[in-house]
Amino acid sequence: MRWNAPYAAFARAAGFTPAHPPQSWREIPAVPSLAFKESTLATFDPYDAAVVFHTSGTTAAASGRHYFEPESLRLYDAALLAGFDRFVLDEAPEPLRYFLLVPNRATSSLGYMMSRVAVSRGDGRHATYVDAAGEMLDIDALVSDLARAYDDGIAVCVAGTAFAFAALLERLRGRAPRTQPGSRIMETGGFKGRTRALEREELYAALSAAFAIPVERIVAEYGMTELTSQYYDAPWSRHRGERVKIGPPWLRPLIVDAGGKPVRDGEVGVLRHVDLANRGSVLAVETEDLALCVRDGAFVLLGRDPDARLRGCSLDVEDLLARRS
Repeated sequence: MRWNAPYAAFARAAGFTPAHPPQSWREIPAVPSLAFKESTLATFDPYDAAVVFHTSGTTAAASGRHYFEPESLRLYDAALLAGFDRFVLDEAPEPLRYFLLVPNRATSSLGYMMSRVAVSRGDGRHATYVDAAGEMLDIDALVSDLARAYDDGIAVCVAGTAFAFAALLERLRGRAPRTQPGSRIMETGGFKGRTRALEREELYAALSAAFAIPVERIVAEYGMTELTSQYYDAPWSRHRGERVKIGPPWLRPLIVDAGGKPVRDGEVGVLRHVDLANRGSVLAVETEDLALCVRDGAFVLLGRDPDARLRGCSLDVEDLLARRS
């Protein structure tokens, strides 16, 4: 509270002060994710930021901002790679070759995340097929690069948003890229409430058939610009249609009812996150997402609250397709 004035005011309004702090992690006051649009939530001078990630929005003014100074950015990298290694690269041959269908711009946390993974965990020949303005989805180059990786005997990781993968499947036009054993797909972003969508189970079945990658090796990531850490599909749930999200030990979900009270297992509520790696901003964030509580630390993501505004990384590719149609 001492180093983050807007959050200190928010916590005081919730009844907490340094003399009367929360008694458990479940009581940490969670700021709405929209607060990142309204306030500078940083524990350091924002002019010292090494990078500023922006939430998706129609204009820069409409986006939220998450500031990272050098120390918190190093923590971001450490949390990112530890989670990715555990949940995506389990039993993977090393190294993979990364092909990215994600926003390629400095202000995108997803773009930064996957570029960092590709550099740190890849074979040095990664490529991106969506440019900074979202004005390219270069399918021919992707197909060619996949063929080259197969000929090189290198397993691949193709990472992209759900909408990018749906667009990719449409444009493959029957072409079936071959991949080496150990290859995998990382999907993120969902469809963000847009009408152009596939059921996730249908999408994964189509991706599995197109890339010859087992469904169990298609892993959905769930993250937010407002967080430092990410959730992934639990390995034991990947053969199901209803995949369960779990995270690393320092990231905990809390699903609450309309009154802010935790729901019981098997009940639906609004999803909150407590991310200890968010030391440069705020530890607890309340989202606009609904989730089913499976058990402590595990949930099924149900999507946006119907009253929430559209937002998210999958919009970049959809906006592109709308402009080109």
